[in-house]
Amino acid sequence: MDAKILIESFAEFARSKNVDRPTMIRILEDVFRAMIRKKFETDENFDVTINADKGDLEIFRIREIVDDNSEDIWDFDKISFTEARKIEPDFEIGEEVYEKIELEEFGRRAVQMARQTLIQRIKDLEKDILYNKYEEQVGEIISAEVYQILGREILLIDGEGNELILPKAEQISKDRFRKGDSVKAIVHRVDMINGNPKVILSRTSPVFLERLFENEVPEVYDGLITIVKIVREPGERAKVAVESYDDRIDPVGACVGMKGSRIHAVVRELQNENIDVINYTENLDLYVTRALSPAKVSSINVDQERKRISVFLKPDQVSLAIGKGGFNIKLASRLVGFEIDVFRELNEYDDEDVDLNEFVDEIDAWIIDELKKTGLDTAKSVLALTKEDLTRRTELEEETVDEIFRILRQEFEQ
Repeated sequence: MDAKILIESFAEFARSKNVDRPTMIRILEDVFRAMIRKKFETDENFDVTINADKGDLEIFRIREIVDDNSEDIWDFDKISFTEARKIEPDFEIGEEVYEKIELEEFGRRAVQMARQTLIQRIKDLEKDILYNKYEEQVGEIISAEVYQILGREILLIDGEGNELILPKAEQISKDRFRKGDSVKAIVHRVDMINGNPKVILSRTSPVFLERLFENEVPEVYDGLITIVKIVREPGERAKVAVESYDDRIDPVGACVGMKGSRIHAVVRELQNENIDVINYTENLDLYVTRALSPAKVSSINVDQERKRISVFLKPDQVSLAIGKGGFNIKLASRLVGFEIDVFRELNEYDDEDVDLNEFVDEIDAWIIDELKKTGLDTAKSVLALTKEDLTRRTELEEETVDEIFRILRQEFEQ
């Protein structure tokens, strides 16, 4: 293989990978200089000129002519007067000899190895380009096309044919994709595994929801409205705390849009995830009240030291505060940064009810705490639920729930 064929084939391959010309020339020169060092032990006195467009390669070995008896005659950049005269009879001592080295002089094996090295260098460069490209886009929304659905992940390709990964854990539980579908997600992270970049996408990250708001709400994109915090149970419910430094802008109204037009676009993308947009405030009591919406809070008791908040509500508001699957109270706790305990307000008709703390001798304290976390603080509030409801809310074992019901019913039967 001569130099022209080698360079032209490499240049064509490099261009197909969108490698710019200066980088292409640098890689070619690096590889040829490596060949020179292997054959001559150094490349310091060699000049390498490459024209990738024409496939031209010129390698010149540059040496200074010294007297045959000179002490420097064995230096890598020196040549004896006698040897120089064999190249050109007109040479004189002190002049420089430019000796052209043909690619064939390196041997067929070295040339083939150079070809493989060039291809590998481009592939390595391609990996670096892919890594750097997506590393800069971490936290940004992209669209990609599904091309293979596996058990634990979905493989997608971007517009340049690069493979991206959407793991099962980063998918919304209601997501259902088919080959060829266009998928929106954020670039979650980029891992380098065994020298290969792995681009991991996410649709469950709170950042994905934040970027969707930026796309749909110009005031958020422009910075007029700030998203203070987002908490999510992907596909189920989310709470978004927002604020504006401009009193003329209603941050909640701007995010929701006229008749919900803006937020509906976000909800559809998140498979009908229920999104509560809350006006942020530094007033903790008010913030908790807003976080527990749509429930109406009667009173609040804050324990700063234990980072716990006791919230008291009317009996008909307890289930609203807890929410389906307990998502509302879980998200409210994460949003405000306090553990929230929900309690029913007892009224005059609840005289016959019994506080769960009265059963501490028969029911383990940790079980009572679990019940209270879901707003169940009296015997009748527990008995008002079915076995299935109580199991789902507390995640207690069915046998434990049966025993709780037995103990509480026994109290009223007596």
